[in-house]
Amino acid sequence: MNDSVKDWVDTSAYSTALGMHLSELGDEAAVIALPFAEANANPGNALHGGVAASASVTAAHALARHVLGPETGPWHTMDFQINYLAAAIGEDIQATARLLRRGKELCFMAVDVTANDGKAIANCSIAVRGRQGTDPVATPAAAGDHGEVDPGFMGERIATNPFISGRGIAMDFMRDGQVRLIMPWQESNGDLAGGVHEGAALALLDTAGAMCSWSITGLGKFKASTPSIQAQVFAPPPKGDLVAYGNVGYRDNEMYWNDIEVADSTTGCLVARGTVLYRIFS
Repeated sequence: MNDSVKDWVDTSAYSTALGMHLSELGDEAAVIALPFAEANANPGNALHGGVAASASVTAAHALARHVLGPETGPWHTMDFQINYLAAAIGEDIQATARLLRRGKELCFMAVDVTANDGKAIANCSIAVRGRQGTDPVATPAAAGDHGEVDPGFMGERIATNPFISGRGIAMDFMRDGQVRLIMPWQESNGDLAGGVHEGAALALLDTAGAMCSWSITGLGKFKASTPSIQAQVFAPPPKGDLVAYGNVGYRDNEMYWNDIEVADSTTGCLVARGTVLYRIFS
């Protein structure tokens, strides 16, 4: 097994915080194992969607770094698509990345997230880029918002969610289809390279997408789920505070297409962007 890749997975602070470890690695596949932990769950012991996304992108990076080679970094996820197929309730999971095509600097992979009994939890399509030692170009500024502070009715509620609060994520604004969430820098969200782990950045994006929809419906006797997330990470996330801006782009009855931008809180420059498809129903 590639020692540098195993060290990256197993000793990155974010991986350690979630309990992820690299169980298999070869030229065609990589497997991330993640035992169940209440700290990674929503109420009812259902695995938070950001955890499945984190395991998926970590498996994809492990495989890409292995087949591209250590000299091809730094690496980031050019394209990420996850479809959530079933809830993992109190279950251990594994994310298996399989190589579809390897180019000079790009790896295209399919990732399956399953429970130990084989139940399908999520399916992903991921493309990881190795920058071949080149410095990243300056990313554009996020659109941002008005800057008003109003955490809304979810401000205190998300603080009781173990996974969200464990990331330090807090609501800064929530009203009428628009949200702003902040994720201050903390070591437990870190990547071995020194910045924020991509998985943590995607968890912030995921959470912002869900909160957009709730800002429309308000509280009630509802059920909810995230059918799908699509995202791009422009460069390895830097060390520092991140902010997520979310807006409901389109609504069709119970379905919401929510547009999210994740930015460096200090510079305002984009780190990632995406669309979270969210469903709230009676």
